[in-house]
Amino acid sequence: MASPWLVAIDLQRVFAEPPSPWASADFHAAADGIDRLLPAFRGRTVFTRFVAPAQPQGVWATYFEEYDFALVPDDDPLYEIVPRFREAAAREHVATRETFGKWDGALAAVIDGTREIVLTGVSTDCCVIATALAAADAGIRVRVAADACAGASPEDHERALQTMSLFAPLIEITTVDQVLGG
Repeated sequence: MASPWLVAIDLQRVFAEPPSPWASADFHAAADGIDRLLPAFRGRTVFTRFVAPAQPQGVWATYFEEYDFALVPDDDPLYEIVPRFREAAAREHVATRETFGKWDGALAAVIDGTREIVLTGVSTDCCVIATALAAADAGIRVRVAADACAGASPEDHERALQTMSLFAPLIEITTVDQVLGG
């Protein structure tokens, strides 16, 4: 079986830096956990980026009426990967999506042959959970490193972890130490 891949969800300025309403207060604590994981997954890491669609359709149009600050081109500094991870992202894979969930055929192709991923990043209660559920539905073993994720709030983070734990054994909630320990 192929070695697992690390998927680092949306380590972008929009989720890390106030005054963005999407900034997570726990972003930097999650980033510390991701930093610890990166050496173990060198050459097997995907950094994802969320970007707004150029022309939101359907309910996305309504969503971006509320969050119009984010209706900027995908190369806007708001959507940049934070400086802390830019070098690592440049040597790894980057997947840009206009959706909360990042699991799709293109991401499956990047990790070709792998049946397990370790999810990290932000926001636990949005893009992480959406990615975890879709990957699990596709038959991928999903391990969520809880201490390398951050939610919109600590309470939302915990609720998302509790929800994902209901999908065991498809989704396993774990820690950075447990992932590194094998």
